[in-house]
Amino acid sequence: MFIINSSVIETKQVHENIFIQKIHSPEIAEIIKPGQFLNIRVSEATFPLLRRPFSICDVEGENIYLMFNILGEGTRILARKNPGELIDILGPLGNGFKLDDDFKSAIIVAGGLGAAPFPFVTRSLKNKKEILTFVGGRTKQDVITYGMENYILSSDDGSIGFNGNVVQSLERNLDKIDIASSKVFGCGPNAMLRVLKDYCINNNLDCEVSTECAMACGFGICQGCPIESTSNTDKYLLVCKDGPVFNVKDVVI
Repeated sequence: MFIINSSVIETKQVHENIFIQKIHSPEIAEIIKPGQFLNIRVSEATFPLLRRPFSICDVEGENIYLMFNILGEGTRILARKNPGELIDILGPLGNGFKLDDDFKSAIIVAGGLGAAPFPFVTRSLKNKKEILTFVGGRTKQDVITYGMENYILSSDDGSIGFNGNVVQSLERNLDKIDIASSKVFGCGPNAMLRVLKDYCINNNLDCEVSTECAMACGFGICQGCPIESTSNTDKYLLVCKDGPVFNVKDVVI
């Protein structure tokens, strides 16, 4: 884990209110794994005070990529960073996706900004595994395909692709999937992840999901990001330290 100042190379808008930021950070690029995250201090000022967690979107050579939308002052400051400006990064943090498991086909299920970690997953699995990607959102503006391959689109309002949510889109295309040799990788709103969990368990699909939670420290000291474990109803895991990626059988979403 590093605490390091890394230089912004470029920030570009790739979709409705969606930004990709390219950062030169060879130390982190060399060791970070798909599904891990970074905790970033967006400004040297006292506001915003806390670091912000960001999924690692992609890695290319010595450069790392972030994907984010503007929700508040922190992400607004980040989007305004100019080439050459430094960003204070803490990471890599957490546990990523288990991409070396024994499966032939990767089924990616991304809802809205839950698309953020999957360009790196796709790059890591390309030419090694078959990939089928389901990308969904509430409307056309929420469907993000940056860095995706072999994707099937859906939207809740029918403005693009299948008229329904992304898990319904997966169900609709179940005949394309060899359940015994496939593994599902999901990220999106908690409501989507709960439905995906139930669907995968009911259909005997192995599934890992990347969860989201408000964080302060990012590595387990503050105990501020608990998630309930299914193995012991009195036990809580931490999203930052034990996750953010979990097998759906192991946690209550």
